[in-house]
Parts: sequence; C-alpha cells; structure tokens
Amino acid sequence: MIKSNSKKIFFSFILFGFLILFEACKTEKKEDLPYYNSADFTPNWYEKEQLDTLKLHKIAPFKLIDQDGIEISNETVKGKIYVANFFFTICPSICPTMTQHLAMVQKAYKNDAEIMLLSHSVMPATDSVAQLKKYANHWKIDSQKWHLLTGNKEQIYKLARQAYFAEKEIGLQKEKNEFLHTENAFLIDKQGYIRGVYNATLPLDVENLVKDIEVLKSFQ
Repeated sequence: MIKSNSKKIFFSFILFGFLILFEACKTEKKEDLPYYNSADFTPNWYEKEQLDTLKLHKIAPFKLIDQDGIEISNETVKGKIYVANFFFTICPSICPTMTQHLAMVQKAYKNDAEIMLLSHSVMPATDSVAQLKKYANHWKIDSQKWHLLTGNKEQIYKLARQAYFAEKEIGLQKEKNEFLHTENAFLIDKQGYIRGVYNATLPLDVENLVKDIEVLKSFQ
C-alpha cells in the first residue's frame, strides 16, 4: 500500500511538472512581438507597464499622395496595423518581386479594414499619380487597402532612412540625394512603432510577416 501511494505521488509530481511546462510553452507562444528602436534592428521586449514610461522610436509624421491623388498621412493609418516598403515603378529587379509577395498580404486581409499597406516611391519625380495608378492597375492593387505613395523626395528619403531605418545603419551615413533601394518591409503597429522587419523578396519572410500581423491583432 505504501509503495502504491508512493507511485501515485511520484506520478502526480510528473503530471504537475508537465502541466507547468505546458503552461510555460503556451505563454511563450503568446509572447508579444519586439520593438525596433535603432538602425541596427536590435529587438527589444518590454512589459506593458513599461510602454508608458519609455520613449520608443515611432514613425515620424508624413503627408504624401497616393495613386488616386488622395493625401495619405500618419492620421490615415492611426489606430491601424500597416506594412510599409519602398519601391519605384520602373524597377526591373527586386520591386516586382516585392509587389508580388506583398499582394499576398493584400489578399489575406482583403476584408479587414484594420490592416493596410503603404509603398513609398523612391523616384517620385517619375512616379506621378498617373504612373502609380497604372502600376496599381497592373498589379490589381486595391487603393482602399494599399496606398502607393509619391510626393516630396526629401521627405520620402528622410522618412525611409530616419523613421524606418530602411537601409539599416548604412542608410544613416548616406547623403540625402544618394539613391535609396531596399528589399525590406516593415510591420508597424497601431501606435506607430516598428514591430517587425522582413525581406519582402522572400516568400517565407512574407509568410512570417502575415503570422506576425496575427500576433499583433491578438494583442492590440
């Protein structure tokens, strides 16, 4: 009888240990995404109560024009989760690939007004509203979901390099007129913080982007 009780106690401890491990794994899976505050893209995790006291890097205010000639600003995406990238319509290399892959995001959230995409032209002098509209029609881009942006070149380049760290550390060392080209796409949360960085030329990275959007949706 004593031996039997000892076995029951032993197996109870084993079961208790598995339950603790299971709960720990569930908590880990539910862990929120990191914040990116610098051009080296070091991930930072914070407790929710810390967010009110820390000065975190946030996307700077902007005003640009989309493919429909509509002004798009940080107010347009306020309270929304959005994906941002940089491209130009006559790019023969990475831009078509990025656009094709980001179309997966548009498709995944076609009926979700909470999710948006912003693609900023790095050649605004040639990417007029009409040119962006032509590009949007070619790629079947929904102008209610996905804004192709043009405007002042200096503003776009400053936004890319200082707000999004689009070219990582090297971008901060470039002259303001040096051409900007990057394959990165950025996941921005409802408060304007960078929560993910992805190579938009890689299907797997874009799949991870969609997964991370789901994580953000569950926390915000």
